[in-house]
Amino acid sequence: MSGRLETPPAGLALLGTLLIALTLAALALHVPGADTVGTPLRAQVFVGVLAISVAVYFLAVRRVLRTPCPRAVWFVIAIAVLLRLLLLPSLPFLSSDIYRYVWDGQVQAAGINPYRHVPADPALSFLRDPAVFPLINRADYAHTIYPPAAQLFFAAVGQVTTTVTGMKAAMLLCDGLAIACLLRLLALSGLPRERVLIYAWNPLVLWSFACDGHVDAVAVGLLALALLARARRRDGLAGAFLAAATLVKFLPIVVAPAFLRGGWLWRQVLTGAAVIVALYLPYLSVGTQVLGFLPAYGAEEGFATGQGFWLLAGLSHLVPLPVSAAWGYALSVGIVFSALSLWIATRHPPTGASVPVTLCRDAGILAACATVAASPHYAWYYAWLALPATVSPSPAVIWLSAAPVLFYIDPFNERFAWPSLVFVPALALALRAGLRDQSVPIAVSPRGAS
Repeated sequence: MSGRLETPPAGLALLGTLLIALTLAALALHVPGADTVGTPLRAQVFVGVLAISVAVYFLAVRRVLRTPCPRAVWFVIAIAVLLRLLLLPSLPFLSSDIYRYVWDGQVQAAGINPYRHVPADPALSFLRDPAVFPLINRADYAHTIYPPAAQLFFAAVGQVTTTVTGMKAAMLLCDGLAIACLLRLLALSGLPRERVLIYAWNPLVLWSFACDGHVDAVAVGLLALALLARARRRDGLAGAFLAAATLVKFLPIVVAPAFLRGGWLWRQVLTGAAVIVALYLPYLSVGTQVLGFLPAYGAEEGFATGQGFWLLAGLSHLVPLPVSAAWGYALSVGIVFSALSLWIATRHPPTGASVPVTLCRDAGILAACATVAASPHYAWYYAWLALPATVSPSPAVIWLSAAPVLFYIDPFNERFAWPSLVFVPALALALRAGLRDQSVPIAVSPRGAS
């Protein structure tokens, strides 16, 4: 075989080109300088363009799963890099969270515990600047919500740059780390490496990390390292990386049972606990305030009343919710999720090349179930699902990793009708897979298999 790179299949090249064109079209809808898309009408058209991007992405996923083309991996990566470079220079306009990241980094550079003061506190007035401070959300009442691993990342980036673009670039380095780990996981599984497209071309991943620079990219990068370490049976290292990912964004803890299946429990638990203690220690001078805005966040998002949960929001249209609805829902979810976790953790461990696939399948199931149960209405909370779905693709999980681009608007201003456009198809896809009794319904044979 010639050492020259093969030309990518025409269909895949066309889909990649369409994604680039749609990304440029979506960017063109943003009013320069506006901290949102610009107007409600522009936002609706913008989400429409993103929805078309998701449809194109699904076609690309189907293409790489059904027809392996080994050397197309370089084309896939090239398109992924180009898409990220297109979005990197733009200021965030779908979320203002990144301004808090930069602020927290500046606060720490000044030697101040970021959990001690709200941004509007007069004690921090000397740090205020026109580029960052005016755009911080909840500046006058919310202490930072981000856990210690995220704070250390903000502090490290703050030593290099104090700009939003610099922070976004740092997030993309973590995003690139995830892609590198996925390539290695696919190789360990004997699967075509071009399947990295499932993560690398995902529109929700692109807009969440390259446009808005969400800290979820750091959690995804660390979780990818954890999956790779566990697939290589480096249990202690896997526990450490998973703990670090959890202290960037608490949600990754839900995949822990997937790591325990066939592993050394004590190694993962001990190293994970040690990492958690070590990461919290530098910030404990504020006591319980180290939890920041987290305790109040649930109330603000409607979780305390139950209206923040998709199922309860739907039920509230039929009957009045009792005061205990949220607690009853949380208890029910906890019982079901505990049973699922126990079932996964105690199943017969896989061997050989099936280890990464089984690990990612279990992690994908746990991640998707927990995310749907929490049903956050922020789109970027779902982007992490593309990570395990790359190695063990499931239609329901892939759908959930991309379709929430719809959440960038909320035309009905409530938590059931519009989210149903995402959750109902996901449940239908999961039910269909369950009825077929397939763990990986749309997977194809590994490279080289007949």
